Formats: sequence, structure tokens, C-alpha cells
Amino acid sequence: MTLKNKVLKGLEQQPFHLANPSPWPMYTSLFTFKFLLSILLFFHNYSYAVSYIYFSLFFLLYVICNWFYNIVIESTFQGNHTKKVQFGLKMGMILFICSEIMFFFSFFWCFFHISLAPSIWIGSIWPPAGLKYISFLDIPLLNTVILLSSGISLTWSHRIFLNKKLIDAFNGLFITILWGLFFTYVQSWEYNSTTFTINDSVYGSIFFTLTGFHGFHVILGFSLLIVCLIRLLFKHFTAKQHVGFECSIWYWHFVDIVWLFLYFIVYCWGC
Repeated sequence: MTLKNKVLKGLEQQPFHLANPSPWPMYTSLFTFKFLLSILLFFHNYSYAVSYIYFSLFFLLYVICNWFYNIVIESTFQGNHTKKVQFGLKMGMILFICSEIMFFFSFFWCFFHISLAPSIWIGSIWPPAGLKYISFLDIPLLNTVILLSSGISLTWSHRIFLNKKLIDAFNGLFITILWGLFFTYVQSWEYNSTTFTINDSVYGSIFFTLTGFHGFHVILGFSLLIVCLIRLLFKHFTAKQHVGFECSIWYWHFVDIVWLFLYFIVYCWGC
């Protein structure tokens, strides 16, 4: 029995067959809400909040992995990803990135509102007096070089893949993931070296909120690239059908662009 037949036979034993409407979007929304609710409970010092966070996060990851698994089966083994379906997936990713742009835009708006008209409660100056901000020529510049390098290696990997050089494409994608891991490490190093915290005035709050959410998106981005790396290893992609790889590339470039805005606004102009 071939691998394709084994996979399709195993799918028949699943409680949710792929021919039926997928339950995973509903479950993802449900456990995302539970995860956010558990974080709110943690902020209000409920004793059971930590265990609730782990519980919600475990099931959220479980549901997302099953959703990804079904998408891989539909595209690779069942051949259900026609051009129309691929167009719908791409449009969905574009709309998702647009929502992410609005998400970060709100934080940048907050930063400009506070920095252009500093409140009397912070001494009517920006940055607030007594805060030793991070120089843009220090760790932030290193992180900028890292992310720009990752964007170059990812673009090179994609171009090489379109020319059907799978080994070189695999190596380029692997290098990009290493850049993402290195960026996360350097950002954690930056957090440990700062002289202020998220509780130190509005500057600390907006700084750690902006950089923290961006760091979370970097982790999400290289997680998607790891999935693409595994699928590339098993030859799930072709030059004409690689929507998952292409959408992951779009998301990673979005993360790069957001960091450039963050670097020039928060680190350079804001200080």
C-alpha cells in the first residue's frame, strides 16, 4: 500500500471527514477566546489562572496542528486545492495581513499621540525624565541587520525553489529560520539589559507592548517557516502549487517591514 493510500485510509477513521465542513476554525476561535480569558484572569491574580493558561494553550496548539494537517492532506494527497481554492487561500492571507497592519497601526498611533504631546504626568517631555532609553546604534541595529538578512535569504530560497533547485531552497529556508531564532535570542538579551520595565511610565508600556507583539509575530513567522521546511523536505510543494510556502513568505516580509517602522519610529525618532 502506498503512502497516499495509507493516509487516505486513515482519514476515513477520523471523527471529522475532510468532505464535511471543517470544525477547526470554530475550535480555534473557541480556544483562542479561552486563552485570552485565562490571561485576563492571571492579570487579576486568580489562583487557578496559570493552569487554565496551560490548558487553553495546549488545546489551541492541538487544534491548530490538526487544522494544518487537514490542509496538507487536502492539498498534497487529495488534490483539492484547485486554482480557485488557491486564490481564496491567498486572499484570506492578504486580509489577515491587512488586519495585522491595522493592529500595529493602533500601537503606532498611540506612540505618536503620547510622544508628540507628552502629558504633564510624565513631565511634558519625551522620553520621560529618568529613563535611560536604548540607543538605536546598539542591539536594535543588530536586530535590523538580522531581519533584513533573513528577508534576503528567504527571497533567495523562493527564487531558487521556482527554478526547481530543492536542496538550495531547503538550505536558504533553513538559514532564514536560524536568523529568526537569532533575532528572538537577541531581543530577549535586549530585554534583560534594559534599565526600565513595562511598569515604568507610559514609555515602558508602549515600548514593551510594541516590541513584544512584534517578537511574538517573529516566533509565529518562523514557526510557519519550520512547517514549510518539513513540507519541502517531503516534497509537498511544486513550482506551480506552493500556497503555504508563498503565504509564509508574505507573512515574514510583513514582519520585516513592521520592524523597520518600529526601528525608525521607536528607537531612532522616538528617542
